[in-house]
Amino acid sequence: MEKVVFITGVGSGIGAALAEWHLNEGDRVFGVSRRSPEGLLAKPGFAFASLDLSRLDTIAPAIGKLLAAAGRVDTVVLNAGVLGKIGDMAEIPLETMGHVMDVNLWANKAVLDALFADNREVTQVAAISSGAAVGGARGWNAYAISKAALNMMIALYAAERPETHFSAVAPGLADTAMQEQMRGLPPDPRFPTMERLRRAAGTRDMPKPEALAPRLAKAISGLRGSKSGGFHDLRDLG
Repeated sequence: MEKVVFITGVGSGIGAALAEWHLNEGDRVFGVSRRSPEGLLAKPGFAFASLDLSRLDTIAPAIGKLLAAAGRVDTVVLNAGVLGKIGDMAEIPLETMGHVMDVNLWANKAVLDALFADNREVTQVAAISSGAAVGGARGWNAYAISKAALNMMIALYAAERPETHFSAVAPGLADTAMQEQMRGLPPDPRFPTMERLRRAAGTRDMPKPEALAPRLAKAISGLRGSKSGGFHDLRDLG
């Protein structure tokens, strides 16, 4: 049965790979991102709107227009996010912290509120989180804080909207532009997790998004049988 899927951050990485997987499965996919997903635009069943999620006031109008003809939405994947700067807390300006929080947290609130406008039926929401949300590893600062807050926000929406299943999902490592950004940082003994990422590059521990997407999509679908509002690590889901 054809599903209606909405994904943020379809311009590259996991978002683009998930969109392509769902399209190949025969689903209708509505996507937003700052960057145009050139490889997806010509595919049947794909609808796209250019959207900079850091501009919070533009989110609701863009999503309302994009989904005007969609009716229900079966699966929402809140995938878009930014890393920010790796460093100790005192090294990161509040302005930088604020930008990361806007994109990784508050933009997702704006997206969800727009999706539920006009009493739209939404079956499932999965927010892409991170092990950084619970790990407390030195250096992750704003990214870790934003993902921890995202987990709580998902739990709160689950309590408010029992008709929709909510989950936060950490996908594990994937060879994306964000990983390239981290691997390109100079070595720093304060941040041992960066060395772990460098060692994982090119191995089975850091798959390409295209290899990760089928497993992630199936895991998200399977989470509907779990308690709504929880945090899940893909590596624990089998």
